[in-house]
Amino acid sequence: MNITGRGKMLKIYLGETEKWHGKTLYHQVVMKLREEGLAWATVYRGILGYGADKVIHSAKILDLSADLPMVIDVIDSEENIMKVLPVIREMVPRGLIIVVDIDIVQYGPYGTGS
Repeated sequence: MNITGRGKMLKIYLGETEKWHGKTLYHQVVMKLREEGLAWATVYRGILGYGADKVIHSAKILDLSADLPMVIDVIDSEENIMKVLPVIREMVPRGLIIVVDIDIVQYGPYGTGS
């Protein structure tokens, strides 16, 4: 699959303890993206942040939060991102979802270079 050139990045911001059908939401989102054939997804755990509720979530040892911020970056063509967006919006009723225009310079599996 060649997706170099213009593309989209879907960014999903949510909490670490969010659930979808009793399972961890960020994991379920990534599994759904893979099932739908999206090109790339990465989950990041934040060390400090807040959302719409303005509650600070921190990874500091003295006030270790059980609900750290999570960000899922998804990269693919505009067509594929827009196709999966309604499913993601259903799965992520709280949090923040954005779509950003990007230029994809390189895409390919690991271990294929010299």
